[in-house]
Amino acid sequence: MSTSPAQLHPAVAESLATWHRMIAAGDLKALPSLLHPDAVFRSPMAFPPYQSAQAVTLVLNTVMGVFENFAYHRELASGDGLSVVLEFSANVGDKQLKGIDLIRFDEQGKIVEFEVMIRPLNGLQALGAEMGRRLGQHLPAFKGSKAD
Repeated sequence: MSTSPAQLHPAVAESLATWHRMIAAGDLKALPSLLHPDAVFRSPMAFPPYQSAQAVTLVLNTVMGVFENFAYHRELASGDGLSVVLEFSANVGDKQLKGIDLIRFDEQGKIVEFEVMIRPLNGLQALGAEMGRRLGQHLPAFKGSKAD
């Protein structure tokens, strides 16, 4: 079940098309142009969220290097056309996982919130271990307040 791009806000549809092109090419160098400066990343492994476009860029570039056989399967849009849910699958080593990216945009098509949910637990644990190995010393600086 996919939504047609006509249901998305026009700026969101354009940004989402750019996102899918980047993923298909395996190159996220245009990601900063899609992010609101105060974008928030909500990790399936950590609370509170990571705050700033720089943090979102760091996390997403790293995770794309960790994931193998990454593919999107379904795309759903919110009624206001400013949010999407993208269902995906990937491997981390010998662990298979499924997940969703919940992406909220502003009316200019900038990503303001990127939240990830992943299952099963062993896939999430494998991802968390590898992300921790690669980014553990960098991410604490981007943590938001515990009230988030």
